[in-house]
Amino acid sequence: MRLKCYAADTMAEAMAMVRAELGDDAIIVSTQRAAGGQGVRITAAVEEQLALDDEIEQVLTGVEPSPIADIVRDNLDYHGVPTVLLDRLVAKVRVLEVADGTMACAAALDDLFTFAPLPARRSPRPFLIVGPPGAGKTITTAKLAARARLAGRTVGVVTADSVRAGATEQLAAFTRILDIQLEKARGPDSLRQVLAARAGEHDLTFIDSPGLNPFNNNDMAFLRTLVEAADVEPILVLAAGGDAVEATEIAEAFAGAGATRLLATRLDMTRRLGAVLAAADAGQLMFSDVSVNPHVANGLCPINPVSLARLIVPPSEPSGIEDAVPQEASPPRRVSGKEELNTWREARQS
Repeated sequence: MRLKCYAADTMAEAMAMVRAELGDDAIIVSTQRAAGGQGVRITAAVEEQLALDDEIEQVLTGVEPSPIADIVRDNLDYHGVPTVLLDRLVAKVRVLEVADGTMACAAALDDLFTFAPLPARRSPRPFLIVGPPGAGKTITTAKLAARARLAGRTVGVVTADSVRAGATEQLAAFTRILDIQLEKARGPDSLRQVLAARAGEHDLTFIDSPGLNPFNNNDMAFLRTLVEAADVEPILVLAAGGDAVEATEIAEAFAGAGATRLLATRLDMTRRLGAVLAAADAGQLMFSDVSVNPHVANGLCPINPVSLARLIVPPSEPSGIEDAVPQEASPPRRVSGKEELNTWREARQS
């Protein structure tokens, strides 16, 4: 136990001094008036358990205490990452020996998760956009179609959502602007027929599905029939910012129905990403893309370990990536996420 005395003109000032130096865990041992009744004197104590914990951990694990690991831990805790996953990520940080908090987090994310953005050019398998009601599946389908069209790709869009009122009309409004013929499928057999009729016609095909309750057996059984109706890849769309435990159970349910990747929406309205990390971990889902604004034309971005780490542990200092930008360029060329990821991976291998 560490003891220290503080003298000040008022009790409030003395208490502020205690909190500033010893923290909120400080224990007030005694208080007394100063000689002549002028001012106060406080004796405070604090248990030095942290240092003891570090010593015990070092003896048991043989790993030195790491300030970088503490930075990553604090940020993951702020984001509401579940304890078990948090501990696994921090353990990775400790052994990777990366000297920057953001890059250390990126390295840990890269080791524990898989990052596989949706293809931008061509895919032989259609993508079935799945998720709970209100996750943003229809607007995500429109964003994916718009991105592909702007890249000069031929795009097929199918709506299998005959449940939500106005869902077809909403998607049709976007496909008209994009000059895409919207196909409609009502049920698994209809979906199979639509996809068979258009097989090989488009570079990329996206299918909007109805919002389904992950805790309803009938809803999940229906989703499995949709997945089995044709050779499609289900992509789970999940809104960021929710409860981590709920997100875990939702991801497990949709992964059990065939979902392989996670596309997180509403990152522009989310401060904590613990639920997204928990969902990807629980469902063993690959991170693909994220929705960063409500605009259809440019509302999606692929995600990689570095860009995700920057959202969790914001860089406090220049990363050094800027040095790769030619100084004579005017205006300066912005380094893409892919370039930054490649630079980081080269640094890790060297």
